Amino acid sequence: MGLIPGDIVEIKTDKGLAYVQVTHDHRSYPHVVRVLEGLHEERPANIEEIAATATLFSALLPLENMLERGAVSGERVGHAAIPEGDRDFPTFKTPIRDKAGAIAYWWYWDGEGLRYDVDPREATDRMPMREVMTARTLLERLVEA
Repeated sequence: MGLIPGDIVEIKTDKGLAYVQVTHDHRSYPHVVRVLEGLHEERPANIEEIAATATLFSALLPLENMLERGAVSGERVGHAAIPEGDRDFPTFKTPIRDKAGAIAYWWYWDGEGLRYDVDPREATDRMPMREVMTARTLLERLVEA
């Protein structure tokens, strides 16, 4: 299939059609995708309009593999420009826990380097987790949004 940044993929869910856009490739991780706002009963005529909708969340997602294995049902339906606000590689977060299981601090990864913060600001709450999302989690999050 060969997904590339800008590709729009339609994913079938129990509650309608969801759309994601591939935003980044990384040599050591799966694609970064942004999940687009809204579920649809049928495919909209203008895929580029879908690409202009808000980003609900970003994730590291082996989407191509999921589609090929049938873990998610869907297909590439178009290609569109990535909105300016999603062109930079997103910063992902990872909690580092102490022996008791409490979060001691957070690691932040921007696709190249790591930094940490023991007292994160509210703005970091919306950052995606640095984890490769499973097909099951993706489908659950698509219908929750």
